[in-house]
This record gives sequence, structure tokens and C-alpha cells, in this order.
Amino acid sequence: MTPIAVFSKLNETLIKAASGVTAAALAVIAVVIPYEVFGRYVLGDMPVWSGEAATFSLVWASMMGSAVGLKQGYQVSLNLLMERLPRGPYLVVTGCMYAGMLVFLGLMTWFGMHQTLVNMHQLSTAIQIPMGFPYLALPVGFLIMFLITAEQCWRFFLPGSKGG
Repeated sequence: MTPIAVFSKLNETLIKAASGVTAAALAVIAVVIPYEVFGRYVLGDMPVWSGEAATFSLVWASMMGSAVGLKQGYQVSLNLLMERLPRGPYLVVTGCMYAGMLVFLGLMTWFGMHQTLVNMHQLSTAIQIPMGFPYLALPVGFLIMFLITAEQCWRFFLPGSKGG
């Protein structure tokens, strides 16, 4: 098995996991928000934990969904402009785009991990879980996006790897 095939298989597994987490987080939101509304307007008493549960689920759904969307090609791009460039400038612009993405995603993974560790000792107000767990969505999501971008870059620039 080639190194790119192993890397691709790893990314495929991570994307399946991210899809599952996204679906689970959205399911939590779909259950908790109506329950919160019911508690507030019908029972006259809102559960304390519901707001935090929905917010933390939204953070995880956003980060994991972003990783899945990046793999599916849902990022913003200027294809019309890029397709009109000659091969040389096209490769330079694409290389700069990949380099910028990798630097940004690498920094966000690093600082997200730092924030996660810093907030691990603080407890959430209602649920009383370490705040590092909601923050963990940031480095996990950005790391998956970094790995996906690295694979796309590898496939684009290396001949024989089903790329450009």
C-alpha cells in the first residue's frame, strides 16, 4: 500500500467519525431545543443544562461539519478565475493557496489545543463538565481539516497520485 493510500484511508476514517459526531450533535440539538422551549412555555421551568448542551453540541457540529464540508469541496473558491490562468501561474496560485491553508489550519490546531488545555480546569456552569471538552472541538476539527488539505495538496502536486 502506497503512503498516499494509507494517508487517504486515515482521512476517510476521520471523515466518517466526523460525520457521525456531526449527526449526533445535530440530534442532540434537535431534541434539546424543543425540550427547552416546552419547559419554558408549558412547564414554566427551563432546565438549567439545556442551553449549555445545545451550545456545546453546536460547536462540535460546526467544527466536524466544516471538516466534512472541506472534504466534499464546499469551501469558497474562485474557479472561474483559476481556470483561465496559464499553467505556471495556476500552479503558483494553487501552491500559495495550499500553503496558506496549511499554515492557518496548523496554527488554529496549535492554539486550539492550547485553549483546550488552559480551560480543562474550568467547569461549565450548568453541566459541570471541564470546559476543555467543548474547546476540544476546535483542535480536533482543525486537525482533520489540516490532514484533508495536506492530502489534497499531495494529490495535486505529486504525479501518479491521482492528482494534478
